Amino acid sequence: MPASMPSFPLPLSRGLGTRLLILALLAPAGLRADEGAAAEPPRPQVIDPAALPAFSPPGQPAIRARWVSGAEAAPGLYALRVELEAGARLPPHTHPDARLTTVLEGTLWVGFGATADPAQAVAVPAGSSLLAPAGVPHWVWAREGAVRYQEHGAGPTATRFLAPPPAAAAAR
Repeated sequence: MPASMPSFPLPLSRGLGTRLLILALLAPAGLRADEGAAAEPPRPQVIDPAALPAFSPPGQPAIRARWVSGAEAAPGLYALRVELEAGARLPPHTHPDARLTTVLEGTLWVGFGATADPAQAVAVPAGSSLLAPAGVPHWVWAREGAVRYQEHGAGPTATRFLAPPPAAAAAR
């Protein structure tokens, strides 16, 4: 029997065509049973976000972000780690893609809409997630202390502010 064929018996009660179909489905074309046996398995790649380069939105030094995987202009999945100092606000903005945000530390206050109305803010505590649909204006606020969160989505992506971000002093 060729090395690429499985070594288990096939039911003899089945016709030759059925047995060949079973073999074709069980043995991928061009692969042998012993291929890949000596290949080294992949190793996990540990990423320390603190070691990655940080950037801040224009006029927002109290907000820092790092691309953990992917990139803003690149197609495919991405992860963006964001840190807000206590009191920092990111004004109303949109993204072309839906984003899943998971709060890692602190409580993130979020509102949907073209204006930032603190009375409409919703608390998203550490361990919770929030989905921001594509194209929906929203804003975030570190109302009660520093906040760290991570966003996931599919790029290419962007952040489009509805109005120019205010100066850092006015954002607090």
